[in-house]
Amino acid sequence: MKLKFSLAIFLSILTLLGFSQDQHDHDHKHGEDHHHHNHTHVSDDGDHNHGHHDGDHHKNDFHTDCGASADVIEHHGYDPAATAIHHISDANVFTIMDMVRIPLPAIIYNRERGIEVFSTGKFDAGHHDNGHYGYKDYVLYEGNIHRIVCDGFASMDKYEVQGFDTAKKKNADGKSVENKYAIIDGKGYLLEQKTIWDGGLLGGGITGFMDFSPTKNVVSMIIVCLFLFWLFTKAAKAYRTRDGQAPSGVQSFLEPVFQFIRDDVAVPFLGDKHEKFLPLLMTIFFFILGLNLWGQIPFLGSVNVTGSLTVTAVMAILVFLITNFKGNKDYWKHILWPPDTPWFVKIILIPVEILGLFIKPLTLMLRLAGNISAGHIAILSFVGLIFIFGKAGESMPGSLTGTALAIPLTMFMMAIELIVAFVQAFVFTILTASYIGAATEEHHH
Repeated sequence: MKLKFSLAIFLSILTLLGFSQDQHDHDHKHGEDHHHHNHTHVSDDGDHNHGHHDGDHHKNDFHTDCGASADVIEHHGYDPAATAIHHISDANVFTIMDMVRIPLPAIIYNRERGIEVFSTGKFDAGHHDNGHYGYKDYVLYEGNIHRIVCDGFASMDKYEVQGFDTAKKKNADGKSVENKYAIIDGKGYLLEQKTIWDGGLLGGGITGFMDFSPTKNVVSMIIVCLFLFWLFTKAAKAYRTRDGQAPSGVQSFLEPVFQFIRDDVAVPFLGDKHEKFLPLLMTIFFFILGLNLWGQIPFLGSVNVTGSLTVTAVMAILVFLITNFKGNKDYWKHILWPPDTPWFVKIILIPVEILGLFIKPLTLMLRLAGNISAGHIAILSFVGLIFIFGKAGESMPGSLTGTALAIPLTMFMMAIELIVAFVQAFVFTILTASYIGAATEEHHH
């Protein structure tokens, strides 16, 4: 118990150190820029390109999308909401404690030039993962690769990006949209994001490039999967070499969990078919649990894999496909034409049953992503109390008060998140088992 308590304190301190270093760098560089430059001159220091997160003093008026005069935006204070959202979002760089940024491969399909492969190290990511430099017509804005839609950049291997800004404008349909701009040589240039196939539902659409780059979430999934593969391989080897002996080491952890999922989840819901679907249930449980626990390590960039809707959506879609393709005759009969039900009730019941087919995976997707993201945001918000009470480093008594509040609240939330990591893995697994069990159950009338 003392070891767990010490570990919680250690992790909390590391989290606070990471945030403190990030904020200190921000304020230090900011002070340098104010001392040596006026607001209309762009600093050579890359850490000034913070986008629009930390409180904008003024906004640029981009009267044209390519080459309008623009100033680097001033930033004052600390924005806890923007900082929290930034730390749980995916990115093309892997950040450790907000101090070390590991570049990742960039794999871009440009509609005009074809496949392009390079390293995101060319952007020299800084605060909030904004790139200090551009490569060809690509820049790194808030950790994600964007493309400059204006001509003249495709042939450039390196150029300084002095900052970023946004401006709301009306598109061809008359709707107000927020355009993003990169400030280069004191001029603003319109950016476009990667192609997102969402039909415009989430603000995406078809653009001039597609991004197939592995992000920090993808890298985290690969690391966790390799670790789980090693873990289970080691356990399997131990069972072969220690046949008939009591479990030890990794066996003593995996065996009770395996038996619990089998005896209390698979067997009750699937009955005689539990062995057929047991590998699926075990994969789902340990995959989610591994990623949840990986995301609990604060100094590895606050990775939020299972809090990403793209990840949970793919898992929910797989459960939806397996459930409905394995559904037997009785399952579809109860959905499309419920037996022993008056016809006027069927008119109401059938649409509800069909709608339920899609609501079930939707709730799987939203429940997991929402709970994990909420926990990360809560922890980051509590850490942000240090800078809120301390006015971003201006008030030492305020910083001490914020620290005194942040440490116990952060430790409490980390303990809750540790429980949530297991609970959410279990909930997703047991609901999957219940859906498949209902689809494969033999009905006797």
